[in-house]
Amino acid sequence: MERGTDNVALRFSVYEQGSWGPAVTATIDEHMFVNWADLPAVTPLGSGSLLAHWLSYTADMPYAYQILTAHSADEGATWSAPRSPHVDGTPTEHGFVSMYPVSGATGLVWLDGRQTPDKGMTLRSATLSADGAVSDKTVIDDWVCDCCQTDVAITEAGPIAAYRDRTADEVRDIYVARNLNGEWQPGSAIANDGWVISGCPVNGPAIDAAGKFVALAWFTAAGQKPKVQTAFSTNAGKSFSEAIEISSPNTTGHVGVTLLDRHTYVVSWMEPGKNGDYAIKLRAVTTDGQTGREHIVGRTSVARNVPQLIRVGDKLVLAWTDTFDNVQKVASVQVAILGFYD
Repeated sequence: MERGTDNVALRFSVYEQGSWGPAVTATIDEHMFVNWADLPAVTPLGSGSLLAHWLSYTADMPYAYQILTAHSADEGATWSAPRSPHVDGTPTEHGFVSMYPVSGATGLVWLDGRQTPDKGMTLRSATLSADGAVSDKTVIDDWVCDCCQTDVAITEAGPIAAYRDRTADEVRDIYVARNLNGEWQPGSAIANDGWVISGCPVNGPAIDAAGKFVALAWFTAAGQKPKVQTAFSTNAGKSFSEAIEISSPNTTGHVGVTLLDRHTYVVSWMEPGKNGDYAIKLRAVTTDGQTGREHIVGRTSVARNVPQLIRVGDKLVLAWTDTFDNVQKVASVQVAILGFYD
């Protein structure tokens, strides 16, 4: 996002052949909601088709905003009018969107506050067609953490969503919910960390999948002991391995995860450095629980950050927010995958 005098622009760049292309504007919105943790995105759908999503205020209240989407069929040259996957019209929070492909359309999972403050934040899903039609509206979980990121991956059995749940006793652990034959199943806890916290930690999970293999990473501070944990599934998310701790005790979380092959995956996270900055780290994990050495692949002076990790061919690409000449911009690094098999 880039701020103008009286509006905000959502811009994107395409990564090809090892470098980023010129920035292209997807939308300009004078009511755009800007937040360090709730990121907009432009998602490729194939054949030059793109879907952008962002957040836009609906009332003069701190957290009254809606999700808006726009579709492009020509690689971002032109865009449809904005559309929303929800039409409840309440001046409440709607955000932390994750998108996934659904038979020529796009599935969306998001946090929806239409029941707040009387009831809790919900996790909802819907399917959005290219012409803007919304279908398959579903409540996946009727009480979840208020502002932790969601994530979705596609397994051979269907989509799987990862999110932070919330109980009446303020336990906020990581759950996954599977979509089987077009129906979302009830979510279940991954590790039962037992993290009791009265406010949202703004620290969501990350998930990646290929076929029947699923890798999951998350942050917890249960027992006042901050740590990044990971678990792996070999049955499309039906069950997961025991949690593996992979970070040092001073981590701030903000994780990413990506599969390398059917036996190995990589987790990213942040940790405070010695000079007031923050290190962005990577570590390989195998499906039998072995961990590689830690790699520092970047540093940032911006504490409130959500580094994005993805695999592109034989490289890992990370992007995050950093400060250059007192201006916040997007930083990026590419790392050869070969170094993570040592």
